[in-house]
Amino acid sequence: MSYTNFTLDIDADGIALVTWNMPDRSMNVFTEEAMRELNAIVDHVAGDAAIKGAVITSGKDSFSGGADITMLQKMLATFAAEKEHDLDKATRALFDNAGYMTGLFRKIETCGKPWVSAINGTCMGGAFEMSLACHGRVAADSDKVRMALPEVKIGIFPGAGGTQRVPRLTDQQQALQMLTTGQNLSPQKAKSMGLIHEIAEPSKLVETAKAMITNGLKPVAPWDEKGFKLPGGPIYSAAGANLWPPAIAILRRETYGNYPAAAAILKCVYEGLLVPFDTALRIEQRYFTEIMQSKEAAAMIRSLFLSLQELNKGARRPAGVPDTKFKKIGILGAGFMGAGIAYVTARAGIPVVLLDRDLPSAEKGKAHSDSLMADQVKKGRAKPEDKDRLLSLIMPTADYADLAGCDLVVEAVFEDSGVKKDATEKAEAVLKSSAIFASNTSTIPITALAKNSARPKNFIGVHFFSPVDKMMLVEIILGKKTSDKALAVAFDFVRAIKKTPIVVNDTRGFYVNRCVLRYMSEAYKMLIEGVPAAMIENAAKAAGMPVGPLALTDETAVDLAQKIMKQTIKDLGDKAVDPKQMALINTMVDTHGRFGRKNGKGFYDYPAKPAKKKLWPGLKDLYPQLKSEKVDYEELKERLLVTIALEAARVMEEGIVTDPREADVGSILAFGFAPFTGGALSYIDGIGAKRFVKIAKGLHKKYGAEFKAPKLLLDMAEKGETFYQRFDPYQKGEVKQAA
Repeated sequence: MSYTNFTLDIDADGIALVTWNMPDRSMNVFTEEAMRELNAIVDHVAGDAAIKGAVITSGKDSFSGGADITMLQKMLATFAAEKEHDLDKATRALFDNAGYMTGLFRKIETCGKPWVSAINGTCMGGAFEMSLACHGRVAADSDKVRMALPEVKIGIFPGAGGTQRVPRLTDQQQALQMLTTGQNLSPQKAKSMGLIHEIAEPSKLVETAKAMITNGLKPVAPWDEKGFKLPGGPIYSAAGANLWPPAIAILRRETYGNYPAAAAILKCVYEGLLVPFDTALRIEQRYFTEIMQSKEAAAMIRSLFLSLQELNKGARRPAGVPDTKFKKIGILGAGFMGAGIAYVTARAGIPVVLLDRDLPSAEKGKAHSDSLMADQVKKGRAKPEDKDRLLSLIMPTADYADLAGCDLVVEAVFEDSGVKKDATEKAEAVLKSSAIFASNTSTIPITALAKNSARPKNFIGVHFFSPVDKMMLVEIILGKKTSDKALAVAFDFVRAIKKTPIVVNDTRGFYVNRCVLRYMSEAYKMLIEGVPAAMIENAAKAAGMPVGPLALTDETAVDLAQKIMKQTIKDLGDKAVDPKQMALINTMVDTHGRFGRKNGKGFYDYPAKPAKKKLWPGLKDLYPQLKSEKVDYEELKERLLVTIALEAARVMEEGIVTDPREADVGSILAFGFAPFTGGALSYIDGIGAKRFVKIAKGLHKKYGAEFKAPKLLLDMAEKGETFYQRFDPYQKGEVKQAA
């Protein structure tokens, strides 16, 4: 029998080699067809007396990415359609569908023949669950091999036996850590945890796996043998008593109850370890069916997997423009941002010319890459030769002539129009006519900066976030005259350095900063109202934000907030900034010299390590303090999220961002907008436009104009629309604009 996604070869020793190699896919994934084929192969292996056992491996560089998420989406779409007619029947169908993979892997485990998984590369999710169901597991000794059960990161959990096999192979503490964080495991870490048996030279991977079978590997899982004992001891033991109460408290501290899938993992492990294995699988299947119906899962799967994947593949890149293969890229300005951009560019294997006003300044910028790579080497994430290779790609200079031959120049000089004008003119004097000039400005409109260029069609914005090596988002900003070619080249650059691009039309603050400034502004208002600073920060984290607004202000610098406010007043007039907020920031900077983390004092005090930062006690003396019982904590959480979401809606109304995927993914990657909601627009869609408008009106009445719902939202509320209906990213032609 022939298969589309697998090949089956039986050697002279009677060992079947099952090679997974899906056509037309860069990575193997579990589709319905792939699972049916694997099911048939298991039957073949089990039913053929001449076959002693099977080794399953991949014909690609990676092993597998796990389940095809679009398959899960299809299951959910079917459930949504059928539940309107018969909820019980629809739920039962979802339960049965969710259990197919569980049943397949259990079939491998109990088929009576030994199976060995030979893991040659990335092995994620369902693929690792399948490997755990095999009787033996061998991983190649390679940096390319990473194993994980990362489902919790997209709002679900490993529901094909992962929550039951992992804590039966390793101790419960390590199991919970792995399952609730989705952490990647190296072969060495996986072996130390007992999740794999051997590590082999890549060239001997299959040979080592086959040897396990010829050496008498038992075709029985440990938990199916009489007398099996859990590695870390039973739930009801002294070890269990020391583990579970803190584990529950830690999960609550880390997630604030916002992630149902993470809580379900604890329930699955706890309940599952108290019962026989097959019963435990049914418990897991029940919880998985429940989580699959949650709005958090739907939102996170869409934004953090599907939309993110589509944007990374260039969903918004102009069609018909040839791909750019970069031979040399110039970076103007070797300060913190410029040095960071140089690092990620060189890390992508692209030669970089790093230019500053003098050679020592440029060399200091290169030293930033040296420091980052030295840290990677120290942590074992890179080799000394990797560091040497990267540094050899960065050429520090003070001579604009060295930019000749660059395909793209990224300007990251001081945020001053005059300085940027001078850098643009000097660079264009030596660049070829086809070269693209990109500005990393964070505040100045691209159209205004493009007036400094002799080639405005080749002028574009690429707005990075700090620190560049860690932040995954880049805003690509279009000026009025920016060409499709410039946009395509910017896309190719962002994708080459493995960042996620979103397209933003020109406006003050672009997209991300407009939302972030609203977040900070609301916190300043709360302080002025007398809300204790600790309540503001804690409310933000409880709402799902990774960093409180006051801490975020410190990170970006309090004196920068002052400069932005002053510039806004200069450009737009006194009414553009709340005078009370201006007074607060002036007091922080001018009276108390508190500039933020950079000088060790802002809204927080930053003592020497290992001491942790703490809120500045002087904050409570700036305004009369409300008693905590007088503060509506839930309303604080609501205000912080709603003010951001309203700004995101305004950005869509104004046509600054036109694709809801970009608004959602951008809000999560840039400033961590409550990921469990799926992003700023999905937050509104999850609540429903009608109810959201009602909430906004209540806040508008109590707290002011920043909570006024835009006409777009009022229209959507009246029509019962969502953003993904109104601005359907998959429809042909232009998205619908606001009414």
